[in-house]
Amino acid sequence: MAAHRRASGPPTKELLRECAHDVVDVAEGIREVCARTSSVLFAPALTSSAHRRPRTGLAARWALLRALTNKQGLGGSAIVAPDGVGHLLGAAGEALGRESLAAQVAVTSLRLRIAAVLLDHPEFEHDPGIRRLTDAVTADRDPEAVRALRTLFKDQGAQHALAGLTPILAELLAVRGLLDEDPLNDETAWALAVGRDLAADPVTGLTTSRLFAVDQGEGATARSVELSARERQGITDEGSFLGFLRNIDLLSADGRVLVQEVRGPDGVLRYVVQAPGTAPGRPRHDSPQDFADAWRNLFMADSPYTRSVLLAIRRHGIPRGADLALLGHGEGGTALMNLAQDDEFCRAYRVTHVVAVGSPVGDKRPADPRTWVAGITNRYDIVPGPGGRGASALAPHPNRYEADYAGPDREFPLCHLLRVYIEHLETVIPRTAQDIDLALTPYRGPVELTRVYQLQDRAHPPEGYPFLTVPTTSLPTSAGPVDVPVRYYDSSAAHLCYPVDTDVARSLLPDVTWMVPTRLGRRALAVLSLYEHRCTTIGPYTELGLSILVDDLWRPHAYDIAVDLLRRVDLRRTGRYVVSLAVGTEEARAVAAEVWGQPAVHGSAAVDLPGRELHVEAPELGLSVEGGPGPGVRCPEVDWVLYGRRGDSTVRTLVRAHGRLQLHGRPRVRLRLDGAHGPLARHLQILELDTVRPRFVLSSPRFMARRSAGAVLPR
Repeated sequence: MAAHRRASGPPTKELLRECAHDVVDVAEGIREVCARTSSVLFAPALTSSAHRRPRTGLAARWALLRALTNKQGLGGSAIVAPDGVGHLLGAAGEALGRESLAAQVAVTSLRLRIAAVLLDHPEFEHDPGIRRLTDAVTADRDPEAVRALRTLFKDQGAQHALAGLTPILAELLAVRGLLDEDPLNDETAWALAVGRDLAADPVTGLTTSRLFAVDQGEGATARSVELSARERQGITDEGSFLGFLRNIDLLSADGRVLVQEVRGPDGVLRYVVQAPGTAPGRPRHDSPQDFADAWRNLFMADSPYTRSVLLAIRRHGIPRGADLALLGHGEGGTALMNLAQDDEFCRAYRVTHVVAVGSPVGDKRPADPRTWVAGITNRYDIVPGPGGRGASALAPHPNRYEADYAGPDREFPLCHLLRVYIEHLETVIPRTAQDIDLALTPYRGPVELTRVYQLQDRAHPPEGYPFLTVPTTSLPTSAGPVDVPVRYYDSSAAHLCYPVDTDVARSLLPDVTWMVPTRLGRRALAVLSLYEHRCTTIGPYTELGLSILVDDLWRPHAYDIAVDLLRRVDLRRTGRYVVSLAVGTEEARAVAAEVWGQPAVHGSAAVDLPGRELHVEAPELGLSVEGGPGPGVRCPEVDWVLYGRRGDSTVRTLVRAHGRLQLHGRPRVRLRLDGAHGPLARHLQILELDTVRPRFVLSSPRFMARRSAGAVLPR
């Protein structure tokens, strides 16, 4: 029968999701049993009975207590008591390493849903953030998985890893309700898990009137800023659906929203608010437009992003009763939908249209039934998933327009990018673009005023503060403008150091007489650097690079490197010349080649560094690295000088790092080459690094860094 169902029933991924839903129901039932049992345990009647009849009353209370706290019973901290005694007992169970049965069952549901997601998107298995969490969740022992999840939720730095976990966001929230040691917080989070509307939930105390009454004292701010000359040229001066979307795409994801005043065909002045979403892999903790706040934005009307957009609307001075259209992408669409659901907001303004592209709008209803709502989702875009596609399965909204299509781009996050949605609206679903443009006819006319507002969340310090809060400048590249220095907020690295023949190393350097390898005795030193960049200002990517230590370009001396290590990095004369480089994204390749002068190629690799074993698989590049670095000792942080070439000049780049660094003197790491599939593998073959082990390894399981723009030297 099971085989027949697999052959004729729903796809395996749907079966997994159905099973996950059933398991969540079981977890909820267990939690309700916990609540009822704890209520009876602390009931006044049972307490007085224990005093009157200790023999039976105390036995009954002891049995209930064992059922709640015993690891063979309900276990853990799922205890609710008004006097706090239950919380104390639950915390004691936590200290003894016990987890509630409901939490362990919920983790099982999470496993099933992750497996379903990976069937749709197998590429997520190679994503560093998702791999870290799924490894924790799919551990053999449920309590260990629960504790690992709790650690991720508590660790602010882990938000970078969580930023890649959009496809299982709803499942994470469902489990988080059972991971909170505070029973009252547990009630709030559990409400998220079972889908209650927190905006009107008495447990949270949040109401829509509180949203509208927000002021700048709560951390959210919005200030008017100027567009750059290039941006002003790209902003539409005529109201249209695709024109508004191109405006949003132009703003990118740097915490800005756009308000335009449009004179409609009937001569009435109307207002259009345009809000972008969150860029994958880019930290926005100095702005409410970050992924951590996107969680709250998704499930609660009172979110920093929603409050900031409301402040921007107020700052613009839109008159009460004016017609207002709200257009957003991703997180921006969700924030605008939160506003449309607010009764007080809709009494102040007439929200005529809400258009959300790639946003988890689900079955959310606007406060004004006359508001026309449109949702556009690519079926392979997993961002709209948490809010629930398929609202049409419920009672349809009379003014709701939905377009859920299967686009040609399946890979995430590519399928979520707004520029990809715009391309699909022009080529794949042009009828949808026409329908929405027709609905927005009152807003089709000349744009009379455009203002941009920078949103900020003063409740959070800038991400990476203070190490990464430095002045930046924008440089053009073939992949678009990039801010330098490039900042790395969450990375891991391992540097494999090999003594090599000096003449062979010299043959890999530029054909100039003044660049020579640094000698350590009779040998030169080659470094194979392995990087896993989980969160950077140019997006997450992997990096594999081969470099050779070189002497001072003007006055080389023996053992310069020993003296140089005592100097600040900006005063050093030695450095590492990058011979070959392979990076995981086209943007990183453009920056490496055009800004730093490094011979970079685009090549994907699966890199896993933070554990006791190094695992690197790069079939496209023809190499792999396996093994453990061995015992290590703490050593001072090491900044680097990297050299590259651009034409007849040398490019010098400073790399400053902040994080724990370890020196491993007895590594058990092996490099394997499967043919020379590119310049990196060929150069490794020339140096014969696959025949020996590295002399030592420098590893950093987690660090921050910043790479300056390359300085061109007349050499």
